[in-house]
Amino acid sequence: MNWLTSLPAVVLVVGGLVLALLVAAVARVGVRALVPVAEHDRVPQIATPLMPTLGAAFAIFAALSLASEAGYLRAAEALVSEEAAATSRLAWAATSPQVRSEPIHAALLDYLRNTRAKEWKGAAAASAGDPATAHAIARLERAVRTEAARPQVATPTGTELVASLDAVTSSRRARVAAASRDVPTLYVVTLAVSGLALIANSGALVFRSSLRTSLLIVGVASVVGLSLALLFALSASWNGPFVVSGHPLDAVIGDLRSGFFHGGP
Repeated sequence: MNWLTSLPAVVLVVGGLVLALLVAAVARVGVRALVPVAEHDRVPQIATPLMPTLGAAFAIFAALSLASEAGYLRAAEALVSEEAAATSRLAWAATSPQVRSEPIHAALLDYLRNTRAKEWKGAAAASAGDPATAHAIARLERAVRTEAARPQVATPTGTELVASLDAVTSSRRARVAAASRDVPTLYVVTLAVSGLALIANSGALVFRSSLRTSLLIVGVASVVGLSLALLFALSASWNGPFVVSGHPLDAVIGDLRSGFFHGGP
């Protein structure tokens, strides 16, 4: 499903609208062609009572699916903010007395650069973790633990360094795990089937109407098409139209470059 959710927003919107309008047109023409003339009067009698049921079913499925995906997007944003906070705590802990901050800050900056450059570009790198970023965090581990083990560093300071480092690695693992999530196929199938059934039923209601009158179902088709497009857009938090913002990590990168964690530029 990643190939679909990673499409640009314009493609998703246009594709959703085209699909919905095509189903409406096919339903209108198909009912006229397939239903015997003698039974034409029965089509509205059958289709009309189905509209409230199909409409309610689609509304419920759409609300649940979109709310769930929006919640996952907010959770992903929170994970990035937590990771940025953890890296900031580590950068400050490296400025403690008797701690050589330069190796830790350099390794931390390298890790953050790799993270932003290689783990925000696509679902594969984000969900599996980039090898270069893994090597960078390994170097950060060695730099921090080397400083924490030095005799000159007080035990509370060493503990703070290791605890801050653990927070960074834990938050990264949580981010990678969140990025590996894919939109459930059943969500997509259920929402798509209910929406297309609603459009087809609307097309059946106007199969005997003129072309201008039939345009009234464009509204229903547009709502269904846009709902599907929004679902796919929200489902790709790491490589789709609504990519999780990396600004919190960029802010830490800027602070490391400017020397902020040393007390000023």
